[in-house]
Amino acid sequence: MNPPPSQKLRVTWALKTSFIADALAMPVHWYYQPMEIERAFTGGIQRFEAAPEFHPSSIMSLHSKQKGGRQSANSLSKGHSSKGHLAHVQAPQVIGDIILKDKAQFWDTPNVHYHQGMQAGENTLNAHCARVLMRTLASSSQAYDRQAFVNAYIDFMTKSPAAHPDTYAESYHRGFFANLAQGRAPENCAMITHDTASIGALVTIAPLVFSERLKGISEADIKIACRAHLALTHPDESLMRVCDSYVQLLCALMEGPDEVSTKALLLEASIGLTSTNLAGLLKRNVPDSQVIGQVFSRACYISDSWPIVLYLACKYQDDPWQALRVNTNLGGDNVHRSIVLGTLLGLQSDTVATSWFEQLVDHKEIAVEIEALISVANAAKS
Repeated sequence: MNPPPSQKLRVTWALKTSFIADALAMPVHWYYQPMEIERAFTGGIQRFEAAPEFHPSSIMSLHSKQKGGRQSANSLSKGHSSKGHLAHVQAPQVIGDIILKDKAQFWDTPNVHYHQGMQAGENTLNAHCARVLMRTLASSSQAYDRQAFVNAYIDFMTKSPAAHPDTYAESYHRGFFANLAQGRAPENCAMITHDTASIGALVTIAPLVFSERLKGISEADIKIACRAHLALTHPDESLMRVCDSYVQLLCALMEGPDEVSTKALLLEASIGLTSTNLAGLLKRNVPDSQVIGQVFSRACYISDSWPIVLYLACKYQDDPWQALRVNTNLGGDNVHRSIVLGTLLGLQSDTVATSWFEQLVDHKEIAVEIEALISVANAAKS
């Protein structure tokens, strides 16, 4: 028999699969009707695709370019007199002046794709933020330094030209930079909005868990570090509780449990975080489109997206590529669910990473960053 894969290998698979999962779902991110996905891509998404020009569900034009959340009814005319002259000196606009400096024009037109212009195999902004954290962690053998990360995050987000290909920035990015522009200290710039408790918050958690765990840091201390990390951008207690569960699950899966134990761990991770019994739901074997869309919302909210991830990870444990395709083609906030789902599946199998990683546009750079993260963590432990 072959020896079980090392933690280093499992972490490598997990991180590679997370970036693959992100790029897979990108072209149909926030399509809220699966039939719209079918119309855009016959048979659904089966491989990496470029973002279409037209997005049937896009409401990017309704999102505020000044802060987190939606724009107010009078925001388009705010700051201008009836004659069209500037009525007062306006504060910098977050989208266009501070971040996404060459993308503001795309926010004003209905049905523009959130990731307009992105090519097949490219990664979204939040996945790039996970890479920022990976590079930060690899730059020092010390434990996680939230000040180092937030400084790297600000530098990355404000680069001109942009250091990523994306058009859209989630509410938490806009809120953070709105507060930063008002002079707040970076560690106090998190803005609470209606969607603070969202699955996108977990995108940067896995690299932090892997780095700290490989250094030999305890699970309890990793939970504390992850809560401190989330507080920079997503200060919400319900989200923190899910993060605790995610940390515990990642640490357990890094040990390489067998299939039966893995399924038990996945189901255990939902206890107390959803009123729906996932084990019972799996036994009923109802269509996925009824689970995602009826039992649970397709939206970003962590109360629904976390159990969706666990449900799909359990149901398609033996076929991770199918799990990622199903998640993608059910729409909603499929990109951020996909990153978390891909991480969990990648800890168990290298099948997706082996088949798809080299088709990512940035696969060479990402591979170097993963190796650096692991090498520095292992060196710190020894």
